[in-house]
This record gives sequence, structure tokens and C-alpha cells, in this order.
Amino acid sequence: MSSISPLPGTITTLVTGATAGARERLIAAQLPADSPSGACRAVLLEGLPDGQTILIPSPTLLIERIAPGCLCCTGNLVLRVTLNRLLRRRPERLYIGLATTEHLDQLRSWLRQPPYDQLLELTPDLHS
Repeated sequence: MSSISPLPGTITTLVTGATAGARERLIAAQLPADSPSGACRAVLLEGLPDGQTILIPSPTLLIERIAPGCLCCTGNLVLRVTLNRLLRRRPERLYIGLATTEHLDQLRSWLRQPPYDQLLELTPDLHS
């Protein structure tokens, strides 16, 4: 009898900062300059860029933006749909850039509930 080991969860980091640019710079600094294994990474950003964006989509970097708002309340459905679409692409790493920290604890708790508890491996938050 063989046992099947579960797929590892997508390593996921919540990123906060005063501006969209600060959050993007922090995420960009975390990304390797080149992905030798061709592994896919994903970034989900809340809000619009505040100038020139430094994160550029590529075959190995998926970028999605959602409108700013309370992601655990009014924006929950949009977040869920966008997150599910990204996770179908099986990124090895995911960064979620948040416009505010007002509901950070609720969002983190929501991401620890099914089905995301089996899909995501949450890391400590990054603050710019």
C-alpha cells in the first residue's frame, strides 16, 4: 500500500505598507531576479499603483489587482474569486499586498480556514 503525500501549500505572505509603491518595492525585493526552476510566483495587490509599477507580469510572475476595500467584508467575494484563479495556476509563492492593516487579523484567520488551510502556508507578515 502506497501513501500519497499531500501537495505542499503555496507559501503565502501578507504585505502591508503606507503606499502601494512601498508594498510593491518590498515584494519586488523578495522576488528572486531569476527563477531558475521556472517556478511560478503570484502577487495579489489591493488597490491601484501610485505611479509607475515596478512589478511586471511575466510567464513566471502572475499579478492581479483588486479594488481597495475591506477584504474580509465587502471585498471578500472578489478576493476569493481572484485568489482561487491564482491558486489554480499553482504558484510556489504568493504575496498579498494590503492597502490597510485594519482587518489584517480577520483576513489571516480567514486564510487559515478551509479550503485555504490546505492550500496556503502562511508566513510572517512583511511591513514596509
